[in-house]
Amino acid sequence: MTTTDLRSVDGRAAGFADAVRDDAALRRFLHGLPGVDQAGVERRAAALATRSIKKESKLQAIDMAISMIDLTTLEGADTPGKVRSLCAQARRPDPGYPDVPPVAAVCVYPDLAGVAVEALRGSGVAVAAVATAFPSGRSSRAVKLADTALAVEAGAGEIDMVIDRGAFLTGRYGAVYEEILAVKEACGSAHLKVILETGELAGYDDVRRASWLALLAGADVIKTSTGKISPAATLPVVQVMLQAVRDWHLATGEHRGVKAAGGIRTSKDAIRHLVAVNEIAGPAWLTPGLFRFGASALLGDLLRQRRTQLEGHYADRDHIGGS
Repeated sequence: MTTTDLRSVDGRAAGFADAVRDDAALRRFLHGLPGVDQAGVERRAAALATRSIKKESKLQAIDMAISMIDLTTLEGADTPGKVRSLCAQARRPDPGYPDVPPVAAVCVYPDLAGVAVEALRGSGVAVAAVATAFPSGRSSRAVKLADTALAVEAGAGEIDMVIDRGAFLTGRYGAVYEEILAVKEACGSAHLKVILETGELAGYDDVRRASWLALLAGADVIKTSTGKISPAATLPVVQVMLQAVRDWHLATGEHRGVKAAGGIRTSKDAIRHLVAVNEIAGPAWLTPGLFRFGASALLGDLLRQRRTQLEGHYADRDHIGGS
């Protein structure tokens, strides 16, 4: 989608205030967005997946991917000890190679955010917390805002919220918009990552609409998935979301980010996504501030591939600290 496309929809490249003045205007804006060419998006994603990176650049790409990971534990059996162990790994992913960069963030439930904050103090690694009745989003707004406040008060610098997919899929866009807006306000200075749960959306057109809806409501980052639903972060879906943040920047001058979460497990997958980021959004997005991987299992493979590059043979899983 180009800046011209935006003008044809809204009448002004940066005039989004009219789009959210009421439910009817929001619906007109979202359904007026250019449709996604499914065959074209999938064809381009397939082409991007075949791009190769020269050997001398692969180590740089691996380190970049490591620096973009949100190392995550979101299980009912999580304990303070498990979170501290994860934070130690986040600080120093491969003890055998101290030049490996730390990850971008550690992501936990709100009640464990304070543990992560203390464990990561002074490291530069951010603390993210899921909120708003993650992963289903099925609760009252009061509960969702209390969930967000708990994480923020514990010191989380990033909040990952989930949208109300039921409201979105039934066309109640205003309700989704207002909820994101309320959570954004509750975040204070913390960054807000809005999870679209793309595996539950009807198709690429809905992914585009949900992306723009979240951006209009103030999302700092739009995120594919909770990691609990499949499919999650497919390359075509990420491509559509990258187009949205690129075009938001063209229209407003503001940089917003994308987080690809769920199903990215290998270095090859990660590098394919980095290629897509570079070619669709642009090199400015090749930074942890604007692109993240929500894929803890990915770290282990990145570390093994990194050692392979340096040592000339494939490292054994048992000798790598990654999960």
